[in-house]
Amino acid sequence: MADAQTYTYETDRFDDWRLFQGVRTRRIMAFLVDYAMVFILLVLAIPVVFLLGFATLGAAWLLYFILGPLVALTYIGWTLGGPAQATVGMRITGIRLERYDGRRIDFLTAVVHAVLFWAQTVIFFPLLLAPLVLEHKRTLHDLALGTVVVRDNVL
Repeated sequence: MADAQTYTYETDRFDDWRLFQGVRTRRIMAFLVDYAMVFILLVLAIPVVFLLGFATLGAAWLLYFILGPLVALTYIGWTLGGPAQATVGMRITGIRLERYDGRRIDFLTAVVHAVLFWAQTVIFFPLLLAPLVLEHKRTLHDLALGTVVVRDNVL
């Protein structure tokens, strides 16, 4: 039997306003939770790199220069590019990242999404206000990658 709500095009699914209710606030809360997670992972990685430094005669200590971005990008790539299509913070706040074409978010797309967010934040900070005026409360890096953040388990 056909589902009660059938969509003719993939983007028709995004016409339901309930998918975007409270997304901006949830996105901010997810960001805070995720960076607390990255901080915890970083605190755990520091002694591991220290011990690896002895095993590699000091070569592993060079990782300290890139350890922060390495931990953050790995965390985002594995969680956002994983089966849930959401980071831990996004799962807690009940949102997930989806692509407009219906394909899954892969590791590379998740990493590029994070890098574009950081670049937008550093270079064009006022453009983070774009979700206040753009359709479906999307940011500029969402537009660039063809992604959208939606509420989880709404439909």
